[in-house]
Amino acid sequence: MLELEERALTLRNLKPELDDLAAALGIEAMKREVAELEQKAAQPGFWDDTENSQKVLKRTGTLKGSLEEYENLTVLWDDAMTMVEMAEEEEDASMIPEIDEMMHRLTSGIETERLSTLLSGEYDSKDAILTFHAGAGGTEAQDWVEMLYRMYNHWAEAHGYKVTLLDYLDGDEAGIKSASIQVEGHNAYGFLKSEAGIHRLVRVSPFDASGRRQTSFASLEVMPVMEELDTAIEIRPEDLQVDFYRASGAGGQKVNKTSSAVRITHLPTGIVVSCQVERSQYQNKDVAMRMLKAKLLQIKEREHLDKIEDIRGDQKAIGWGSQIRSYVFMPYTMVKDHRTGFETGNVNAVMDGDLDGFINAYLKALAHGELKE
Repeated sequence: MLELEERALTLRNLKPELDDLAAALGIEAMKREVAELEQKAAQPGFWDDTENSQKVLKRTGTLKGSLEEYENLTVLWDDAMTMVEMAEEEEDASMIPEIDEMMHRLTSGIETERLSTLLSGEYDSKDAILTFHAGAGGTEAQDWVEMLYRMYNHWAEAHGYKVTLLDYLDGDEAGIKSASIQVEGHNAYGFLKSEAGIHRLVRVSPFDASGRRQTSFASLEVMPVMEELDTAIEIRPEDLQVDFYRASGAGGQKVNKTSSAVRITHLPTGIVVSCQVERSQYQNKDVAMRMLKAKLLQIKEREHLDKIEDIRGDQKAIGWGSQIRSYVFMPYTMVKDHRTGFETGNVNAVMDGDLDGFINAYLKALAHGELKE
């Protein structure tokens, strides 16, 4: 059958791509490193150094996850080819939809893994902290933040990442004023760094009885999660204002019982970070300090500064002229990224977390130096 012959040919053409991907990912080197790390873990006294043992176990888990992802693709290729051969022998066209679905998963998986080879930045493999802020516009902007918050949670869950709520401030009437989440998993920061910036929404406001079109803005900050030894940033205690308060919002009942929430202000720059979802002031302060260090380092590197003391905070306004992406709900539906030109008319899918097209376009443009300002 011609349809099955075409699918068999497509699969055969994908096999060299799988082999090339193995070389690009360094699969054999990963296997050797896993074996070395497992030998370390089996040595006497390995657990005496808790910090080092945790690093070894985390690295081992990351490598094994990457190996498993590649192995799943090779198994999927084998299964799809076997199904095509069976269908050809039996001349059974009813198997074509299932074959097509497997081929779609295979090509999508290969593309995702290929893109991961572009993540060579120092912090790309790290977990990520996402912080959302509403722009001017009151309830309308705060509702937009909640929509973005939901969108990125869906994206993370669809990719097998773990999401932990760090901070949450309810809107005055609806939505969210600000929120922070940690996305845990290999290359979380590498993929999500493309999402940092101002996001613009155009729609008929559900809060306007006259049904007028409204434009709202929200900002998203994306920072890598760094361990204490990952950076030599020194923060002087006298440069910090630490406030404790009673948490509120979506953190669950436990956050409302004590004044365990922590807000840290870095006085020289005016940068503020907060955490409210851990069970103690100490834990919340530890998370907030890591957030502050990550933000200071990110600004220092972005501005090409020699010293942390040269940072004067991020003064970019959450409004017109600085948006990275527009989400239009009317008079037509479209989501367009202004840095890459990538766009889609399926705005509902995007709001449900279908962001891979935008992320992939960003990584490709970044690798080729084609990002627009």
